Amino acid sequence: MAAPGLAQKRRLMIMLCTFALIVAALIARLAYIQFVQGSELQKKAFVQQNSGRIISPIRGTIYDRNGKKLAISVQAGTISCNPNEVANNKKLTVDEVADALADMLSLERDDVYRLITKKANSAIIKRKIDKETETRIRTWMSENSVKGINIDEDAKRYYPNGNLMSHLLGFTGDDNQGLMGGVEEVMDKYLKGTPGKILSEVDARGGAVPSDSEKRIDAQDGLNVVLTIDETIQYLVSKSLDKAVEDNKVKGGAIGIVMDPNTGDILSMVSKPDYDLNTPFAFPANIQVEGLDPSEWVERSNESVNILSRTVWRNRAITDTYEPGSTFKSITTAAGIEEGVVTPDTITDDLPIKVTGWPKPINCWRVGRPHGTETFREAVYNSCNPAFVKVAQSLGIERFYSYVKAFGFMERTGIELKGEAKPQFQPKLKEIDMAVASFGQRFTITPLQLATAYTALVNGGRLMKPRLIKELTDSEGNVVEKFEPQVVRTVISEQTSKTVRDILEGVVGDSKGTGNNAFVRGYRVGGKTGTSETTKEDVYIASFCGFAPANDPQIVVLIVLMDPRGDSHMGGVIAAPIVGKIAEDVLSYMQVERQYTQEDLKAMTEEVYVPDVRKKTVAEAVKALKAAGLKYSIEGEGNNESTVVEQTPKPDSIVPEDSVVLLYTYKPESEQTVEMPDLSGKTLSEAINTLNRAGLNIKISGHGVVYKQQYVAGQDVRKGSVVLVEFRNLDNVE
Repeated sequence: MAAPGLAQKRRLMIMLCTFALIVAALIARLAYIQFVQGSELQKKAFVQQNSGRIISPIRGTIYDRNGKKLAISVQAGTISCNPNEVANNKKLTVDEVADALADMLSLERDDVYRLITKKANSAIIKRKIDKETETRIRTWMSENSVKGINIDEDAKRYYPNGNLMSHLLGFTGDDNQGLMGGVEEVMDKYLKGTPGKILSEVDARGGAVPSDSEKRIDAQDGLNVVLTIDETIQYLVSKSLDKAVEDNKVKGGAIGIVMDPNTGDILSMVSKPDYDLNTPFAFPANIQVEGLDPSEWVERSNESVNILSRTVWRNRAITDTYEPGSTFKSITTAAGIEEGVVTPDTITDDLPIKVTGWPKPINCWRVGRPHGTETFREAVYNSCNPAFVKVAQSLGIERFYSYVKAFGFMERTGIELKGEAKPQFQPKLKEIDMAVASFGQRFTITPLQLATAYTALVNGGRLMKPRLIKELTDSEGNVVEKFEPQVVRTVISEQTSKTVRDILEGVVGDSKGTGNNAFVRGYRVGGKTGTSETTKEDVYIASFCGFAPANDPQIVVLIVLMDPRGDSHMGGVIAAPIVGKIAEDVLSYMQVERQYTQEDLKAMTEEVYVPDVRKKTVAEAVKALKAAGLKYSIEGEGNNESTVVEQTPKPDSIVPEDSVVLLYTYKPESEQTVEMPDLSGKTLSEAINTLNRAGLNIKISGHGVVYKQQYVAGQDVRKGSVVLVEFRNLDNVE
């Protein structure tokens, strides 16, 4: 048995050891906290002791290729609060603060009250307030010594052109993030920048600690994005499509694309209907949806967003697929010429052709009016289906579809936008699939795919990847990153491309070509018409894909009109003229010099400008009109020395030679009017004679027979007026 003293010593030693271990553990823990966790805990303490308010960065600007601003950020403010401070206001109660803020910010009072009484150090009340509202709130705060309400720097997105590039740009959300698959979303990581903070010390209860200054971490602004789009060209295409939709009663939407075939640059991409980027959730007044009542429209509701998503928010140029119809015959032509199975001078015909696995022969679209024996060049002009089936059969399934794939029709283009649809082909390709595919049926592609394929057709054979983003720049305008044009692959030879260009120019330039309505005086236009029938009864798609100038292509233009319900649904009648008009407008804007043929020059000499003969004597006026190649008619009493007070047509009007100018020797109290005659189906000479007999003059657009006239038959028109009459080739147009 141990002595009492020894036992006591042992207990003491155990206690000392235990104490030493505890102290050692505490020291180790303290060292761990200080040296291992110290940095992290310091950060947590800083966050706990400071209330951070976000400073939104300035989102980068989006520019067109010429530096025009398409999307900008304008100054705005963000209203936030510190609920603990709001509760301590001496002059106003929490209820009074909620009432005032709800009124000034147009918010629900209960929502504001919930935010300013929230158990948190801070809460956002409203973002993106304008300068006027911000000033009003600051004045209210000053007059009532309000604490706990903060107004911080912010910015909101503004689109100067409204609807013009809605599908290309997309828009931003409440948190300044890009939405809707446009440039705002796909380039968001570059545009958005990095937020900053304003830091204020707070106590344990979240109240502000008096301090001489706040700590500020500045925001880093976003980069700018420069597009390949040309704002002016986009405008020209958009206006042409608006008119086309109205004139042709287009129900299913319309698409217009303009590309630079040498770089793949998208100069314009328009989809109709569109929407205003500044009010993207507003009621879509430009569409018809059964049961859609404006009075019941609730912005941002699930129902309204669904309606917008399937109508005006859709970029049909990349999200919708369709059968390209005869516009695809250009691809079959190129494949046949490249492989040597056909030449422009190969003799063919439009006789019906039997295809294995199909009960009926394939006929030319012009049933009952055969073209007969013709060269392959003429078959392209006439768009004869059997001729293209024969080319495809000569190629065989494997070779034919190798070209379909090479031209990019079996894969997405890879454009820098979201939502691009995938092309659709039969899962197991048979001879009948190839036969009808040779003239653009039984498969679907996007409009952008077709326009992209045409770049290879006309630029020497190189398939270009569509390019929408040109470069990134910083706030000083310095280029941070460039996105160069990309050649996907070489599809056909330069010689084949040249031959195809020559043939397709004839489709437009030859008087019998199906694309004759795309003709432009002074600019050599080539292209191909297309009219495809959908799975819905009596629903057609009219299209035309063209390029110009044909000898040195600078642009490819595609127009697609879905479900036109006007006077015609034929691509050659309603889509070709739009391409011609756009080509003329765009090439003029690009300052591409016109190259007039002898026929052009002859036609131009038959049109004259009306001189200004007002304030001249009748004798002087008659002399000037005769010199200009115009006739005259004197209205009112007087002689050769009488003064011309007024004239019709007005000075500088363009009219055909031998048109009649009315000379008034008095100021008429009321306009003399005549009844507008019906010109439907008349030739040019017939229309001129009919109008002249009625006392009217003509302004000519297009060629062929009368398709539309400026005034309806029977309408009263001022005598001597110049009447715009639109002519179209209605024969042999597909």
